[in-house]
Amino acid sequence: MSNSLRLGIAGLGTVGAALVRIVQEKHDMLTARCGQSVVVTCVNARSKSKDRGVDLSNLTWIDDPVELAKSDDIDVYVELMGGDGDPAYSSVKAALENGKHVVTANKALLAKHGVELAEIAEQNGLLLNYEAAVAGGIPIIKVMRESLTANSVTRVFGILNGTCNYILTRMEDDGLSFEECLKDAQDLGFAEADPTFDIEGNDTAHKLSILASLAFGTRIAPDAIYLEGITKITIEDIEAARELGYRIKLLGVATKTPNGVESRVHPAMVPLGSAIAEIGGVTNAVSIEADTVGSLMMSGPGAGGDATASAVAGDICDIAKSKPGHQHGPALGQPAHSLLPHERSQMRAHEGGYFIRLTVQDKPGTMASIATRMAEQGISLESIVQRKHKKSGDEDSHAPIILVTHETTEHAINAALEGVKSDGRLVGHAQMIRIEKLT
Repeated sequence: MSNSLRLGIAGLGTVGAALVRIVQEKHDMLTARCGQSVVVTCVNARSKSKDRGVDLSNLTWIDDPVELAKSDDIDVYVELMGGDGDPAYSSVKAALENGKHVVTANKALLAKHGVELAEIAEQNGLLLNYEAAVAGGIPIIKVMRESLTANSVTRVFGILNGTCNYILTRMEDDGLSFEECLKDAQDLGFAEADPTFDIEGNDTAHKLSILASLAFGTRIAPDAIYLEGITKITIEDIEAARELGYRIKLLGVATKTPNGVESRVHPAMVPLGSAIAEIGGVTNAVSIEADTVGSLMMSGPGAGGDATASAVAGDICDIAKSKPGHQHGPALGQPAHSLLPHERSQMRAHEGGYFIRLTVQDKPGTMASIATRMAEQGISLESIVQRKHKKSGDEDSHAPIILVTHETTEHAINAALEGVKSDGRLVGHAQMIRIEKLT
């Protein structure tokens, strides 16, 4: 065992248990491909007695993750507990300060402390690998950190949360409401009992902040991301989008602009038939646009024990193949101290086409009011669709109106909608969904 790469795994949930099984069952194959034997020596989890479907009998159980991270019996600390605070943060930091390479799948930890941890890793000549933290089994981190070093990236975007993609897919395929599809996702284990982190876009934002740092050489800045979830998407939006030749997806998008980096997470309409529109269910996809390679997209399983453990195992193998004393590449693509401050481009300046769904009073002058307010802001309309009138009791008839604009700014759209509202024509709230321009 002295010639083996020794792993200490903190967290034996779905991913941790799958990793133990992979290392045990595929030992000979991993040895051949990694250049040395890879073994699990120590583990940690909340419950020692829980049956995880893998053999832990020959492994050392260490109750404290920080002590595991410092143990002389490991060479690599594998953090699979999750969370941006302790014990994940303190244990990863302890591992790096005590000469242990680190592999983690923890996007929340990296979004909050990634630059600090990368700096410690670099100072100690260690690897901090985190392929599984973004898009599960898709090897996007390796591609951005290594394969695209000769490229200047202009935009990175994608579907980064399987829960949201599953819900939107079911809404379209089966004509069900958001609430019905969310419950179904929870019943199938695709959504947590408290799904807020996923459906409000926070999970996507954490992953996007890491991708943006790699793409543009800036410090990780999750708080600089415009955030909008999918809870307000209705079946009416889904149906209208399809009729107009679009499909609604929750996208994370980071774009380099003359005013800084525009980072945003929100529902977006993408053209039917485009590659990103065809990504259904819990599948993830990441697209990169760069000057040398052009445009490329990778898709695959964004979560799940085996897919995520596969990415973790790949990171471990990279460590096994590294040479002692060799200067390792920086965790965030370039030295942490050289990362630029994240200059945020405001969403009000975002340019693109927009889908707008209004419910307005069915009275003379309403359409004129809408046209006037749009014209005041220099907004050109590509199409106007008026739905069948609705009437409830003795109330005035309400007319659902759908507008699709040519390219304009977020600021202009918001100003025009405020004008329509001030004219007293609007019933309820306007629904506005951005139309993502694809190359």
